[in-house]
Amino acid sequence: MNCPYCGHDNSNVLESREAEEGRVVRRRRECEKCDKRFTTYERVGNIGLKVVKKDGRKEVFCREKLEKGVRKACWKRDVLEKDMNEVVDEVEMMLLNRKSTEIPSRDIGKLLLTRIKRLDQMAYIRFASVYLDFKDINEFRSYLRKVSKDGKQKN
Repeated sequence: MNCPYCGHDNSNVLESREAEEGRVVRRRRECEKCDKRFTTYERVGNIGLKVVKKDGRKEVFCREKLEKGVRKACWKRDVLEKDMNEVVDEVEMMLLNRKSTEIPSRDIGKLLLTRIKRLDQMAYIRFASVYLDFKDINEFRSYLRKVSKDGKQKN
């Protein structure tokens, strides 16, 4: 582990503990050269998950893309960072627990869409507008009416 301050490649672990409900190990470290302290987080890497895109291309699953999508949807909304991270964790865990290691991108989008809906209605509409790829404004209006009706029926 390289020190983020001086770049030295040796550090001492001062403390280790579980984080994120046991999915991550948090370590406090001290650089042997400059004596500054820093924190690292260790998580198991994805075991060969591949995302199958609409055009059939396959690419390696990237958690950061999930995070970016959720953050964009929740931008300037009153959504806690912790809640956004929980959505990403939940979706990632569901993907890792699937039998297949090849996951269609549309399945990932559906999982995110249903979870973002629980966070914030506007974030949900933002994400839906990108994920559902409306052809025109009328299609989008129709979707908004449907979502509005669904919301009223639940209250």
